[in-house]
Amino acid sequence: MIDAERAGGRYEPLFVRVLGGGAQAVYFSMPDGWTDFDVARLRPSADGWSELSSGTGGTVLEVLSARLPDGALFQVGKSTEPRADLLSRVRRSLLVVFVLIGLIAAGGGYVLTRSALQPLRDLGRTIRDILETGRLGARVPVRDTADPLDELGAQVNALLDRIEGLIAAMRGSLDNVAHDLRTPMMRLRAAAEAGLRTGAGARDPREALADCLEEAERVAAMLDTLMDISEAEVGAMRLSRERLDLAEVVRDAVTLYSDVAEDKHIVLQSHCAPGVCVSADRNRMRQVVANLLDNAIKYTPAGGGVEVQTALDGAEAILTVTDTGAGIPADELPRIWERLYRGDASRSERGLGLGLSLVKAIVEAHGGRVEATSTPGEGSAFVVRLPSC
Repeated sequence: MIDAERAGGRYEPLFVRVLGGGAQAVYFSMPDGWTDFDVARLRPSADGWSELSSGTGGTVLEVLSARLPDGALFQVGKSTEPRADLLSRVRRSLLVVFVLIGLIAAGGGYVLTRSALQPLRDLGRTIRDILETGRLGARVPVRDTADPLDELGAQVNALLDRIEGLIAAMRGSLDNVAHDLRTPMMRLRAAAEAGLRTGAGARDPREALADCLEEAERVAAMLDTLMDISEAEVGAMRLSRERLDLAEVVRDAVTLYSDVAEDKHIVLQSHCAPGVCVSADRNRMRQVVANLLDNAIKYTPAGGGVEVQTALDGAEAILTVTDTGAGIPADELPRIWERLYRGDASRSERGLGLGLSLVKAIVEAHGGRVEATSTPGEGSAFVVRLPSC
């Protein structure tokens, strides 16, 4: 069969040997290219398998031996060279595939990484532009996705909006401070110059000094109020808390401002519910009520009315000051708590523009909050909410 297949070209290279009982070769077949194998060294193992290395190394002849019933030894072997060639081709193919996969993965990873890190590059570019130019108008490009980096860009934009708004407010506050300080400083200078004049038309130096003192106190009051607001906003305001009845504070403030209201022909009244207590600093709460009353009386025309009320709403103590003044336009209402902000209607009234800012800062330092509602032409209502005790 082997000779027939070899003659027909269908022969698979095999080593075949049959050894008789006397170890003589009964049959032997060996491909021509396997001369490197020394089959004389071939010995059958206990499990029938044997291996024989070629003289040049690298190729192995794997042989299976079987003992026939007549005692003859039948051996069939095959070289590992075809398998090694196949494995080599497979390795080369796998290497090419792995290289291609690596290139594709690297390219895809580069594209994906570049796309994923684009928001960070946009963020870095925006920050660099702001640092180089000093202009806060630059914003991070944001895509409407759920990407955390995109969300970070949106938060940075919101932060830049807040910073830009704070800087604009600071510039406006500085302008207002400069404007409001200019008037008392000019008055102080004029009074001082008048006191220094001699001759006809000279002013009594004592009167000039009194005017200077008044203007100096006005400037000091503005600076002190600004300091109080800043301390309250950063949590550094010292509070001497005690159990405080709001009705008592309201009565003191109403008594203090009753003459002012009477001079302006304004009806000032209070309605205080009993048992409305808070844990607060007495002097600071007096400032809150006094500033709210001063603001209400100042912008209420003659014949109008101002009312102060206290009440309990669950765990909150409510202080409400209402007036029948000109009211506040809707576009100005959100800004009335800002430092030194004065609406167009309040420019004609003398003031620092700090009263409501101080109210808000003190109330928030006590853990409360303030609200305001207004209808132009009908009046306004200011509400202070504090934790009750």
